[in-house]
Amino acid sequence: MRTLLLALALTAATPALAQANPQIDYPAFQTLTASVAPARATRLIAFDAFKAEAAKPGTLLLDARSKDAFARGHIKGAVNLPLTDFTAESLAAVVGANADRPILIYCNNNFSNHRSPVPLKSAALALNIQTFINLVGYGYPNVRELADVVDFNDPKVEWVTG
Repeated sequence: MRTLLLALALTAATPALAQANPQIDYPAFQTLTASVAPARATRLIAFDAFKAEAAKPGTLLLDARSKDAFARGHIKGAVNLPLTDFTAESLAAVVGANADRPILIYCNNNFSNHRSPVPLKSAALALNIQTFINLVGYGYPNVRELADVVDFNDPKVEWVTG
């Protein structure tokens, strides 16, 4: 009986604890995610268009993978800011003063190689999803995402290491 009462008390306390930290707002995240979904669906672009956009002056090709993965290989011209380092300040430093600057993103799941430095991630957890949500959530609406799966050995990808 005592164990049952303790279990009931812990279960009842869980929802309150889930909102105890005012710096974490899961309901706001759910709202943001739902509001971003329709826009994201229109911001997926094919590889050839992605490369053409990346070549335009002022466009930022952003790689949000870890610094280590970026150092082991990335698309030529990409700038690295790991998703774990996203803050208003770090994004402003990388993106610049123009919040409407075109930003292109890609992640491991855009590559067919499925080995380091781009091992396949769970599709529902692909880095592009979190990166897109975070960029829009931080006030950068002009994000486009690579829609295709490519081989980083393809010369058109312009994969560089180091």
